[in-house]
Amino acid sequence: SHDGLRLRVTIWPVNDAVGTILLFTGRTEYAEKYGRVANDLTSAGYSIATIDWRGQGKSERIAEDPRLGHIEDFPDFQLDVATLVQAAQDHDLPEPWYLIAHSMGGCIGLRAMIEGLPVERAVFSAPMWGLHMPLVVRPLPFVLPPVMRAVGRGTDFAPGTRPENYVVYSGFEDNMLTTDLDTNKFMARHAEADPDFALGGPSVDWVGRATTENRYLASCPRPAKPVLTFFGSDEQIVSISAIKAMHDDWPSATLRLIEGARHELMMEAPKFRNEFITESVEFLSPVQT
Repeated sequence: SHDGLRLRVTIWPVNDAVGTILLFTGRTEYAEKYGRVANDLTSAGYSIATIDWRGQGKSERIAEDPRLGHIEDFPDFQLDVATLVQAAQDHDLPEPWYLIAHSMGGCIGLRAMIEGLPVERAVFSAPMWGLHMPLVVRPLPFVLPPVMRAVGRGTDFAPGTRPENYVVYSGFEDNMLTTDLDTNKFMARHAEADPDFALGGPSVDWVGRATTENRYLASCPRPAKPVLTFFGSDEQIVSISAIKAMHDDWPSATLRLIEGARHELMMEAPKFRNEFITESVEFLSPVQT
């Protein structure tokens, strides 16, 4: 990256591709988790490029504890976006380019679009434009991080989180990510097989920086490019109200509810996952030439 971190980019090239999808993953995620998604999208004719964000997957860690999800400042992720774009250009990935962004990747992707990311259309999956939390604790992300930072504890794990990976310790019955047991086991196998795939909870600082970034994005003019945003009715990770509020004044964007789905729409039960993939490809296809 431009600030000297080693980052891993993964590319799935397709001969005679109809375009390229930049795939922005969520917090804790990595390229291998999206192998099945990549198979679906390359089968539809798209080349794909993704990046393991700084501090996770096979990219360089930025916290002393490699299990900690941490960021010095949320706009730093735009340096990773620049690295991905440069790699896609270096590999001559065909235009037009599109964006599919999940969760934290949706937060990073929205700022990238505002700042000129060269994509024609974008699909957001449960974008992190606000964190899901009870009303009584919503002031904490504004109050706690500065206090903890002042006493040198900004890199503590955020309250309610732990060093272990959520998929490993949560089990299936009460997990907030997917209704699909097979996919839950698929993600757990990755976390158990390689410690780089088993990122734990976020830092106190991460929560504060994310909240500040969400407030900034809510204040920005919406990108004029066509956008399709999906969220599940059983979402418990990101804020549904923030997603809806973002769409209140966004004429080029469409909001799509998937009834019964949880947070990981691309890792959901086949009927939900197929809805997302099929409608996303149909949404992108009008731009094909």
